[in-house]
Amino acid sequence: MRGLLGFLPWIVYAFIATGDEWRWGAIAGLVIAAALVTVDRRSGKAWDEIVIETSAAVFFACLTVFSLVVPDSPLTPYGPALVNVWLAGTAWGSLAIRKPFTLGIARTMAPKEVWETPRFYRVNAVITTVWAAAFTVAAVSLTLVLSVAPHATTLVIAIKALSFALPAVFTAWYPKRVRRSLVNEG
Repeated sequence: MRGLLGFLPWIVYAFIATGDEWRWGAIAGLVIAAALVTVDRRSGKAWDEIVIETSAAVFFACLTVFSLVVPDSPLTPYGPALVNVWLAGTAWGSLAIRKPFTLGIARTMAPKEVWETPRFYRVNAVITTVWAAAFTVAAVSLTLVLSVAPHATTLVIAIKALSFALPAVFTAWYPKRVRRSLVNEG
């Protein structure tokens, strides 16, 4: 559950920026992300444990500046989609460099002797892929909805919620499934 706290800046932004006011959502996301990174680093967390939090701090710093400098940007209504584009980029990018963003988080919950095993890596690659796919689908869906029906707030919120809830459920379920299959094999 602690790993999901890293998504708090994104979730807060998603709900604050549902209206046409993305500046306050960006500022809130930046404050929360910066606080999470600061607290986590001071508590001794490694950078690979806080990839999502760090990504949030960078994204919301850029978005805050952009939203203040160009408050009437044509991108304003697409803020929710931009979040998912960035998150998808973070997730896919972590896979591309063979460091799935979930690895650092998973190491805090798994015994050290499994950290370097191919299975541990594979489980995290699968979980990260599910997150990346969810963010990609949400980015495309939100872009389409926001361009066709920009006031379909309920649908936008549903897409946002599902893009976090479904991969979170998978993240909780999948490692247990892999452990059960290992027990059945042995």
